[in-house]
Amino acid sequence: MSEKTITIIANRKHVTIGASTILYIIMNKKNIEVHVTGGEKYSARIALDELEKELGDGFIRVHRSCLVAAMAIHDVQKKIELVNGEQLTYSPRNKRKIVELLSQKRKTMLGGFLSEGAPRTLEEFHQHYRSFDFMPFAFTDIEMVLNDESHAVDWIFRYGNPALAKLEKLPLEYIVGKSFGRLFSNMDSKWLRSYERAALYGETLEIIDYSPEIDKYLKIICFPTFKGHCGCILFDISQIEYTQSSTEADKALLLYFGIVPSEKK
Repeated sequence: MSEKTITIIANRKHVTIGASTILYIIMNKKNIEVHVTGGEKYSARIALDELEKELGDGFIRVHRSCLVAAMAIHDVQKKIELVNGEQLTYSPRNKRKIVELLSQKRKTMLGGFLSEGAPRTLEEFHQHYRSFDFMPFAFTDIEMVLNDESHAVDWIFRYGNPALAKLEKLPLEYIVGKSFGRLFSNMDSKWLRSYERAALYGETLEIIDYSPEIDKYLKIICFPTFKGHCGCILFDISQIEYTQSSTEADKALLLYFGIVPSEKK
């Protein structure tokens, strides 16, 4: 089944956008702004009602000027928290309705989500990932834990290699099969948002941040593996040494940080 798309005119060009890449659509005066994964946004003059009909059941109208993808919502508190860390305002009197709609829509979209294609036991996970046992970097496969409203609240380590145990400063047999929240009571939700994006949206993400749980600065690459799971490669930044291997290294580094280098004259 092909993915739903919308086509808008942005900057005088026809732009086709896949529904799965849309985080939210918001009215800005007479125009709508379509915000997609990766931080891009497109502005066009089109009715929000029209886009809502085109996109269908995977989106929620949180107020008259904002349409949000159900899969993009991490939590609904005083504001709507998205999986990319952004927050959107909404009318508090509509909170119960939004939470109920979100739960219904996510359950529909995630039917069969937790077991499809994944190994069934810890032994099967170990067999699948046995080649990582001897890798010099930490690696784990984690399974997202969803609450009754079908949004991620924790994750369970389904596989981990010896390098992960060294990084986390815990025995491997104590880590695998346990939830992160059980192992670390000071769990920071920033990890949860990113892993949720990888597991639910299928994104490959790089995170560079401080881990208060183990008091280390980490570089983490997370990517989708099985449905409801993501793999994570973790590095202790203090153990990484940057080397400039060619004259193009500086340009590559700028591109890495999202900076387009100016062309040399």
